[in-house]
Amino acid sequence: MKATHDDKTFTLTGRYWSGTFPIDELPAQLAFYRSQREKFPKAKGAYDATIAALEGLAKEIRA
Repeated sequence: MKATHDDKTFTLTGRYWSGTFPIDELPAQLAFYRSQREKFPKAKGAYDATIAALEGLAKEIRA
């Protein structure tokens, strides 16, 4: 999973999909993917790369 951004939006790019969202939705997207990981433990890491990309992006934006 790859996460990129400009001053107004961020884009998540996966192997089969991508999505662009307003920067202010970053906390909500991170919360969503964390909740998916908790709700669906049988997914065994399916959300880990997305969560890591979003957490990295959040650190980068804060810096």
